[in-house]
Amino acid sequence: MEPISFVEARTLYCADNLQQLVDFPSECVDLIYLDPPFFSNRLYEVIWGDEAEVRSFEDRWEGGIQVYINWMKERMFELQRVLKPTGSIYLHCDWHAGHYLKVMMDEIFGYKSLQNEIVWFYKTGGTSKRHFSRKHDTILFYTKGANYTFKPQKEKSYLAHKYGFSNVTIEEDEGGWYTEVGMRDVWDIPALRGNQPEAMGYPTQKPEALLERMILASTNKGDLVMDPFCGCGTTIAVAQRLGRQWVGIDISPTAVGLMKRRVEKQGASDVRVVGVPITVQELKELKPFEFQNWVMQRLNGTHSARKTGDMGIDGFSFMAHDPIQVKQSDKVGRKVVDEFETAIERAGKNNGYVVAFSFTKPAREEVARAKAQKKIDIRLIKIADLLGPEDQPDLRAPELSDMFPKPTMSFLDLPLPEARDKKALPSPLELIESDRRSRARA
Repeated sequence: MEPISFVEARTLYCADNLQQLVDFPSECVDLIYLDPPFFSNRLYEVIWGDEAEVRSFEDRWEGGIQVYINWMKERMFELQRVLKPTGSIYLHCDWHAGHYLKVMMDEIFGYKSLQNEIVWFYKTGGTSKRHFSRKHDTILFYTKGANYTFKPQKEKSYLAHKYGFSNVTIEEDEGGWYTEVGMRDVWDIPALRGNQPEAMGYPTQKPEALLERMILASTNKGDLVMDPFCGCGTTIAVAQRLGRQWVGIDISPTAVGLMKRRVEKQGASDVRVVGVPITVQELKELKPFEFQNWVMQRLNGTHSARKTGDMGIDGFSFMAHDPIQVKQSDKVGRKVVDEFETAIERAGKNNGYVVAFSFTKPAREEVARAKAQKKIDIRLIKIADLLGPEDQPDLRAPELSDMFPKPTMSFLDLPLPEARDKKALPSPLELIESDRRSRARA
């Protein structure tokens, strides 16, 4: 890949951030916020609405904390390089590795470049009989140079009236009497709750109010904000809302697709997506869960409630809720179709869909037999039919006419299905076991 001569804003890169950052020009970004996987998450599970994915960082953690720090250090060198001399970087970390990361940041940015160790304090449930309740994260605020962008922010203080200060202006709101003071380095911001409009079901999602403080303090309108671990897209959504330019990077095609929709709801137009699989070969190289996620997104389907013991059903179609089986393989044969017939019958359905790269003649014959003898209609969908034309740089969602009888509208015209109840979501162990079985079947 040729190095990028300039960074195009409103772009989402689906890639390992290290590989992508290497291609960026130096000193092109005004603000970087990163919320990397914490060292405490040896297996980083993401249960996201009706999509489920397991992102296992495998041997990056096998060597312990030093392997993790070295993995982060490679990326931090590139982030320091792409940051403008007037730029800032905020690194979000927890108590497991925060002190190690701080030493690493001192080495790369310089000891005197640390401007603040911000404590994000939140109130959540859960206590322990063995230690004090852990209710904060740390955000390390570093700058690249001495002349950095910073606009002091204000916050409400409810202590002035209590202690009888007379030289400040006192006002009242629903929280009581307060005065505005310069923002301090302990931020009392509620953690995100699942019933809030901005919640996307992402377990490590941060509240927009948290990102808003950093973006307002360290950028001007029109400045470029980057998030190299963009996840569910909170950083870029806030940047879009506040009139900043933005770039997001995430290794997950699932995440990139959902981020795109999130920023478009914030008013972003002409969002550019780079690196999402657009060929059959690229799809074959995806990890099993990413591949399954991709298929379900193309169909606007929902995942099966259980990832192990799913009885051959990986998900369900939109609206009709007919069974879907996803096979990341070529030449799917009669045996797969025959077993799927049983799964359809067990589910009390008459229709189903098998998605794979190709199918054998016996598989098609079995489909015809099932329809004639059992009145079970199984549609065989090839992955190539879910891809857009070769001259288009993005994927397309299929039309209903591609695979459903008597269509009246395209999937793009329909609302998304409601997410399953959280109690029905698979556990991390079930996801990992399903990933293992998927690899074995492939």
